[in-house]
Amino acid sequence: MGRLDGKVAIVTGAAPRGQGVGNGKAMAMLFAREGAKVLLVNRSAERAEELRREIAGEGGEASVFAADVTQADQVAAMAEAVQERYGRLDVLANNVGVGAAPGRVEEVSDEDWHNLLHVNMTSAMLCSRAAVPLMRESGGGGSIINVSSIAGALGLISSEGAAAYAATKSGVHGLTLSIAADYATEGIRCNCIIIGSVNTPMVARLGEEARERRRQMVPMQTEGTGWDIGWAAVYLASDEARWVTGVFLPVDGGLCALRTWPR
Repeated sequence: MGRLDGKVAIVTGAAPRGQGVGNGKAMAMLFAREGAKVLLVNRSAERAEELRREIAGEGGEASVFAADVTQADQVAAMAEAVQERYGRLDVLANNVGVGAAPGRVEEVSDEDWHNLLHVNMTSAMLCSRAAVPLMRESGGGGSIINVSSIAGALGLISSEGAAAYAATKSGVHGLTLSIAADYATEGIRCNCIIIGSVNTPMVARLGEEARERRRQMVPMQTEGTGWDIGWAAVYLASDEARWVTGVFLPVDGGLCALRTWPR
């Protein structure tokens, strides 16, 4: 018996942009392995179809829905699709997000600022807004899982800055708490995974030198993987976390919690 048997889940940004396992792919595959039916939401239907075939090859059940989740009409269509195909919704993983050209606040362009707000925050709001009524109708509550970054939880000192990106990730934290508070009495939970130095296809493009610098920051002195994020999401999606809401769960090798102390 799987930990998510009988549940229906949406994973946005499910398919990776390159070779390897991103956070969304790991979530989708593990949700399916644990018994959930998964709607794979992606702008690229082709990449999502590749993931669907991989899930089907393992005996899991998933289907593809192509959408840009920054657009309200496409999110509404996504909600209709999951209801038509599966008749319920139990889990939403808001995994869509982008970075931007680094910049301190005086260097942030209007274009970057508005794009990051739109992709990193508006998408999570739109999908959550569409998901809550479906979870309510399904009965038994639900689980909304937001994805954030240590950049939104810590003041990261660097020569380049990350004002716009950090602001949007901090905004996801506020959205998480608001959703958790507003729907706690209905059993609809909302939690946030704070991701540290994880090696995903998106990060791989930074190059080996950057990855090594990121690894050295981590108290455990290793990189995380998409699977680490996926297993955290399985827990938050499952009934094991039925009494867990409004939580920020760092999956970061200790980076948020631990510091080097001079002796």
